[in-house]
Amino acid sequence: MGGDDLADQVTVTPLHQPRDGIPDVVDDDTALRRACARIAEGSGAIAVDTERASGYRYWPKAYLIQVRREGAGTHLIDPIALDGELTPLADVLNDAPWVLHAASQDLPCLAELDLYPAALFDTELAARLAGYQRVALGTIVEQLLGYRLEKGHSAADWSTRPLPAAWLNYAALDVELLLALRDRLAEELERQGKLAWAEQEFEAVRTAPAPEPKAEPWRRTSGIHKIRTPRALATVRALWHARDQLARKRDRAPGRVLPDSAIIAAASADPRTVEQLRALPVFGGKMQRRLSPMWLRHIQAARGLPKAELPSAAQNNGGPPPPNRWADRDPDAAARLSAARTGLTELAERLQLPVENLLLPDLVRRLCWEPPDDVSPDAVAAELAARGARPWQIEQTAELLSEALRSRAG
Repeated sequence: MGGDDLADQVTVTPLHQPRDGIPDVVDDDTALRRACARIAEGSGAIAVDTERASGYRYWPKAYLIQVRREGAGTHLIDPIALDGELTPLADVLNDAPWVLHAASQDLPCLAELDLYPAALFDTELAARLAGYQRVALGTIVEQLLGYRLEKGHSAADWSTRPLPAAWLNYAALDVELLLALRDRLAEELERQGKLAWAEQEFEAVRTAPAPEPKAEPWRRTSGIHKIRTPRALATVRALWHARDQLARKRDRAPGRVLPDSAIIAAASADPRTVEQLRALPVFGGKMQRRLSPMWLRHIQAARGLPKAELPSAAQNNGGPPPPNRWADRDPDAAARLSAARTGLTELAERLQLPVENLLLPDLVRRLCWEPPDDVSPDAVAAELAARGARPWQIEQTAELLSEALRSRAG
């Protein structure tokens, strides 16, 4: 049975506010030192969360940091008001284990403030490994602890100052039960024999390097599949980079400077004049009318590029082609991938965890597209380790993949 089947049947109690009330925001050095002294006097792991302004601001910085520790209560810290000077907080946090939910979303903005966990427990990742299908914080807290959190402000503009009391209440509740949730999930993982697996996963998240920048990030423009010609793709590229530069300068989310849909519309219509551009959706608005001469210059520049400087129709990301093309290009590789996917899916079902947590799909594709010369279990295990798989993953999958890599078409 999976984690969802194993959850206790509990009576759900709405939790409208933190048990100790909404704490004051820590927004000056004196309050910060006082809060850090209290945190230092607490015991055990520290629950940590952040609030960002995704969808509003360009930079994914933390606009609020929530901290809770047994015996120390909850503290809401404003890194903006403190100008990012959080040395007292680093002195307390950086030597302690942290508990976060979906840690990979919070760790980068905390690292920018020189805040790093000594160890990590990720409650979202733990819930996935325990077999729960729905792992949002509110859902898993309700299912395992019987409390319904007051939600509704996750998509707010957290760069707003002063922060409304309702938002602060929501932020405090996000760490109110994290430590209890950690305890419950650790018990469940131990019962399933997966706690050691989870610890390896947590450490991989904690020590993961910053992701490499995308080679051609403009190709992720929503709706780009509608663009068919290299010349039109050049327009998408030009507008994307112009938008990115302006968004960076203004610290605004790119989509608020110019929506993806407007970029695609302009690339499709190929307007020749400001009037033609303003006739397109979005570009007739007040802000875009003012910017339209600048947008048109970039469209004209893309139109005038020599053929050799146009982008290719297909993105070259250095990896294998899309799997739906494998059968034509390399039937044996397609057979290897089919066998690997079938085996991994069956294994994941037996282990009651998502197949993508058993082994990253991209790793599987790359291994099947260009397998090593030696596909013995030991050689495959070494290859998986070299590609970043954790020991528990290697132990579970090396033999299965070794057999899949021997598959042939026909």
